[in-house]
Amino acid sequence: MAHDHAHIDPESGDRRVSLAIWANALLTVAQIVGGVFAGSLALIADALHNFSDMASLVIAFVARKIARRPADARMTFGYGRIEIVAALINYTTLILVGIYLIYEGGMRMIDPPEVAGWTVVILGAVALVVDTLTALLTYSMQKDSVNIRALFLHNLSDALASVAVIIGGTLIILYDLRWVDPAITIGIALYILYLALTEIGGPIRMLMLGSPPDLDAGAVVEAMNNVDGVRDVHHVHLWQMQEHEVALDCHVVLVGRDWSDLEVVKQEVKKKLANDFGITHSSLEFETSANAHRGASLFGHKDDAKSTGEEPGE
Repeated sequence: MAHDHAHIDPESGDRRVSLAIWANALLTVAQIVGGVFAGSLALIADALHNFSDMASLVIAFVARKIARRPADARMTFGYGRIEIVAALINYTTLILVGIYLIYEGGMRMIDPPEVAGWTVVILGAVALVVDTLTALLTYSMQKDSVNIRALFLHNLSDALASVAVIIGGTLIILYDLRWVDPAITIGIALYILYLALTEIGGPIRMLMLGSPPDLDAGAVVEAMNNVDGVRDVHHVHLWQMQEHEVALDCHVVLVGRDWSDLEVVKQEVKKKLANDFGITHSSLEFETSANAHRGASLFGHKDDAKSTGEEPGE
């Protein structure tokens, strides 16, 4: 399984994200002001959703800049994981916003206030245009970044939420159905919660040093075991250093009782990992049949017996 990615020019990508940030910022301000003026909680709910998207765009923009910094003595793996931390904060905030909007929507369902329908419709239409524009700006970039892809899907779904706001405003104008506004607010809030809860698992998994979800750890182990000269592998660790960088370290037991084939086997294992799984960062510790660990766990570490003898590693 190869991990190839089509890259877009960094400066061009930065300009697109910057434009999307400004568009969403202006829309958020307009919707909040319009929502307060019109008495529409649905508009404010949609504004908060757009604000969360703007925050995600800011996170992506800043992370793209910081992630280009080279590794140093303080951050030996580089700075790419800052985007993961920021994404976790963003999704957590989304969950809190969603819960608050459900509460406010419920209160307004009990006593629906008067809503200026035309303001809701006009600002909903503006939001639809901006959300569609942002989705188009990030479309080509989302093929290479999970974070940008999430932004693209958010803005695409925001466009649908804006359609719902327009429909709600139209119903208020035609039939004075004031309960529609808080009902739509609750619907938008539930959708925000759905997005946040389904996507928060990715950042959590990466911060917990979990193996990539699209990578079969069993297949990686089997591929290493099938390399000529390898008797066994154990103490396997697979994790994502950054979004597109997978790392592996493990112990490799050689077939023989000496080190004569070590360099050949090491190069073959590394070649197999890089070509079949896109794993270019691998740290391998070698053992011979004479000094191999006994009762070693396949994944992770646990207390196990070990024969004596030297172990060269890399």
